[in-house]
This record gives sequence, structure tokens and C-alpha cells, in this order.
Amino acid sequence: MGPVEHTLFAFMVGLTACGLAGSAMELISGCRLAFVEPYVSPAHVLRSLAATACAGPLMFANEALHAWRQGRISAPALISCGCTATVWALALGVVLIDIASRAGILLGLADFSA
Repeated sequence: MGPVEHTLFAFMVGLTACGLAGSAMELISGCRLAFVEPYVSPAHVLRSLAATACAGPLMFANEALHAWRQGRISAPALISCGCTATVWALALGVVLIDIASRAGILLGLADFSA
């Protein structure tokens, strides 16, 4: 695979991970995914960090769409938020692929004999 395919793969991994995490969080809590309680709380910093790291791109996109519908941000600001969420999902995918790669090496699943 070339660099374009690697980038697209990392983006799709990140998008899938944040979609799965965000959907599970919404199903469990029963409320819209956003940077508010019960997802983000100063009382539970580590839980908030994990939730934001995993489902952050969807949280950010939901907040941006909600603000745009209410007229609090403009269309260029919405596009900027969409680009930020896209880059965030790509970064999440890169991190998850790296974690999976390291876990595979540590468990002896990787075969580099070729």
C-alpha cells in the first residue's frame, strides 16, 4: 500500500472507532453525544479524557452542528470544525493502529521472517 492508502486506512480506523465508541456511549446514557455531562465531567477526569479521546470527533461534530443550527456559528466555522474532526479521526486511527501493532509484537503475533 502507498501513503494514500495508509492515510485512508488510518482515517477509516479512527472513524470506525469513534463511531462505535460514540454509539455505545449514546445507547448506554440515552442522551446526545456532546462535551457535557455525563460524558465530560471535572469530577471524573480520566473517564472524561478516555471518552473524549475515543469519541471526540463525533462529540465535536455534534456540538458544531448544534451550534450551526442555532445560528451561533457561520458556515465557514462549521466547515473548519468538520476539518478538525476529520484530522482528529485520522490521528485517532494512527494511534489505534500503533497500539494494535505494538500489542501484536508484544504478544508474538507478528511474523517478520519474510
